[in-house]
Amino acid sequence: MMKVGRFFIKLLILLMVLLSIAGCWNRRELDNLAIVSGLAIDKAEESEKIQLTAQILKPGNLSIAAAGGAGDGGRAERPYWNLTETGNTVFETIRALTHKSNRRLFLPHNEIVIFSEDIAKEGIQKYMDFIIRDHELRRLIYVLVSKGKASEILESKTELEQIPAISISQLIEVRDATSESSAVNLQEFMNRLMSKTTAPIASLIEVVGKEKTALLMGTAVFKKDKLAGFLGREETRGLQWVIGEVKSGIIVVDCPNGKGKASLEIIRANSKITPEIKDDTLHIKVEINEEGNLGEEMCSVDLSKPEVWMSIERRKAVVIRKEVMAALKKAQEWNTDIFGFGDAVHRKYPKLWKYIESQWDDFFPSLEVTVIVKAKLRRSGMITKPAKPE
Repeated sequence: MMKVGRFFIKLLILLMVLLSIAGCWNRRELDNLAIVSGLAIDKAEESEKIQLTAQILKPGNLSIAAAGGAGDGGRAERPYWNLTETGNTVFETIRALTHKSNRRLFLPHNEIVIFSEDIAKEGIQKYMDFIIRDHELRRLIYVLVSKGKASEILESKTELEQIPAISISQLIEVRDATSESSAVNLQEFMNRLMSKTTAPIASLIEVVGKEKTALLMGTAVFKKDKLAGFLGREETRGLQWVIGEVKSGIIVVDCPNGKGKASLEIIRANSKITPEIKDDTLHIKVEINEEGNLGEEMCSVDLSKPEVWMSIERRKAVVIRKEVMAALKKAQEWNTDIFGFGDAVHRKYPKLWKYIESQWDDFFPSLEVTVIVKAKLRRSGMITKPAKPE
C-alpha cells in the first residue's frame, strides 16, 4: 500500500509540474505585432545620426491588393507601410518607431537589411552589432548595399509580389539563373568581416527607370567594414567562378566564322584554389572546370563538326578566364582579398602563414595568380545543325 501511495504522490507532482510549464509564457498575439519584412539604413540629415526605415506588413490589405482594390474604384492601398525614424543607434531607432506605430515591431520574419552607399563608405560594423546581437533577427537574412538611398529600395515597384522586401529576397534566391549577382546572408557576411584576410561582400542593388524598379547590379566589395567599390555583373561572375558559386548562367561567344553569336548554358562548375611556392615566391593557381550545353546558335556554322565544337569550347574558356581576371584586377587594385586566397595559404602553409599574416595587405596586390579553365560542351539540344529554311 505504501508503494501505491508513493506512486500516486509522484504522479500528482509530475502532473503539477507539467501543468506549470504548459502553454507559451512569452506568447505574442498576432494582432498586437507589426511584422517587419525589410530594414533600410541611411544617413540622416542631422550629423552622426541614422535614418532607419522598416517595411511593415499590412495583412488586412494583402487580399484587397491581390483583388485589385475591388469595391474602391479599382484602387487598393499598399499592403505594407514604410515607417521611418531617425536616431543615434539602430536599437534606439527601432524602439523609437513605436512612437508612430501602435504595435511593437516583430523582427523574426525580416528578410533583408539594406545599407546605403554613404553608410557603407563610412563603415557598417557599428550598425551590424545590433543586427547580429538581437535574438529576433535571423542569421539568414540577406545583406545588401544600395546605390543611392536604401529607403528608396523599399519603395520600388514590384509586379509579381506585393511586398518589395519579399520581392528583393526572392530576386536574390533566383540569382543562380545567371550567377551575376552575389547572395550573402548575415552569417556569411559576419564570417568574412571577422576574417583577418577574406574581404566581406554584399549584394548590390539599385532603383532604375521611371518605374522605379529594383535591380540586382552585381557585388559591393568591402575593405574591412568600409565599402571599397563595386563589381559589375560579369566581374561578379568572375568572383563566383573562383569561389565555386556558379550554378547556372549563359555564356555568349562569337561563332567560329565570325558571323553571329552562340549562347552556351552553364550546367555545372567547380573550382580549386591551390597555393604554391615557386622560386621562394608565393603563387596561387585557380583551376575551374565547367560543363554546359549549346542553347542557341545564331549563325550558319554546323557546330556538330568536331573541330567546330572544340573551337566553341575554347572560346567559352576564354570568356570564363576573362571574367575571372576582370574581378581579380579590381580586387588587387582595392587590395581586397574577396577570393579567400589568404585562407587557402593558411590551410596549406600554416607555418609560413604565421610570418606573412600581418603583411597580407602587402602580398595580395602583387600576388601572381594563374587561372586554368577547362570548359566542355556536352549536348546540342534537340537539333544538331542550325535552324534555317531549306
